[in-house]
Amino acid sequence: MNAKVPTRARWLPSQWPADAAGRKNMALLVQLRWIAIAGQIATILLVHYGMGIHLPMVPMLVVPSIAVAMNLGSLMVLRGRTDISHAELFLALLFDVIALTTQLYLSGGATNPFISLYLVQVALGAMLLHRWSAWGIVTVSSFCAAGLAFAYRPLNLSDALEGRLFDLHIVGTWVCFTMIAVLLVLFMTRITHNLQVREAYLARLRQQAAEEEHIVRMGLLASGAAHELGTPLAQLAVVLGDWRHMPEINQHPTLVEEVGEMEAAVKRCKAILSGILMSAGEARGEAPEVTSVQNFIEYIARDWRTANPGMPLRCDFGPHDYPRIIADPVIRQAVTNLLDNAREAGATYINMMVSRDNQWLHIAVRDNGRGFSADMLSDVGKPYRSSKGKQGSGLGLFLVVNVVRKLGGRVDASNGAEGGAMIQLRLPLATLALEEMTDGE
Repeated sequence: MNAKVPTRARWLPSQWPADAAGRKNMALLVQLRWIAIAGQIATILLVHYGMGIHLPMVPMLVVPSIAVAMNLGSLMVLRGRTDISHAELFLALLFDVIALTTQLYLSGGATNPFISLYLVQVALGAMLLHRWSAWGIVTVSSFCAAGLAFAYRPLNLSDALEGRLFDLHIVGTWVCFTMIAVLLVLFMTRITHNLQVREAYLARLRQQAAEEEHIVRMGLLASGAAHELGTPLAQLAVVLGDWRHMPEINQHPTLVEEVGEMEAAVKRCKAILSGILMSAGEARGEAPEVTSVQNFIEYIARDWRTANPGMPLRCDFGPHDYPRIIADPVIRQAVTNLLDNAREAGATYINMMVSRDNQWLHIAVRDNGRGFSADMLSDVGKPYRSSKGKQGSGLGLFLVVNVVRKLGGRVDASNGAEGGAMIQLRLPLATLALEEMTDGE
């Protein structure tokens, strides 16, 4: 039998980019400055020693030396920071403009074809900075370029190059154009990617906020419905209790049996409503229950088997020592939702597997149902997205994903190699386990 390659969809609690866009963009500026330093030193040595154009070597080599110190300081800042402010990016670009101006002043001013490198700083400013800061870079670069037309140190050409300044300018212009084109393509694409990652991060935050608002509305609706249904259920329980003691009922065993079934159904409805209120933090006089992982899972399985007779449900526990945990009703409801989804997906067999490692409690629900389509795997956990084809479906997994995310865990959904689906909850033991027990684990 050829096994299928499982496909997987994953939800992480806060798996956003570890580095902010500002930090990444500053790192790109540092890389660009390293290239500029190497290019300046190579150009100075080539022009001075190879072409015989006498340059003020000491001051022109001091500028890249200062840039090296600037880069080393920037790397130290980046190593200890998770984000870089807008003002710091502005100052970094302003330093590069001043460094370029100094080198141009010492090597011909506006007659130097490399004056076009100001455009690189302007383009970077337009991409990285706010409007006023970008215009600030434009203004400073323009004033510096204008000043270099009047104040600069003329080039000291050798006798062999006298009268060929225009030819040198044409060659230098071509070299400068090529450098600008390469740098813009190389770095602008990376900066654009950083900005796109940031926008995607913000979009995920907005989506998460919308989902959490949706959960709040659903919780308020469920809580209100639970309160409203409590009174008629209590009245129905009283009526059934009265029926049980009526001679007309007691004389008919069939009616006695039916009254007992109705009382059991009412009792189950009241238990479900109590669970809803407890999940909403509204249960009165309820203390958090402390139990073992095995007892917690077996209680969920036993309760589900009672509500779904005839559906095989197997529980397997890995060979681990499990800590005592706080039996959160929200987790119980989440696991129950997974079991219900497996049954509604056409499963005839369900297996619940429990294991743990040093940090996580793993609860996996595997079934032999229809599984997920490729499209559904990318949308599992979104409200009203389901393969069941029924109105209102998809809320179960939506609630599971968001509940687990709130607890600091994650949900993995995949198709089995031989069919069916498997959904795994990863819950942090630091959240569930009692502190005195986790310390000893």
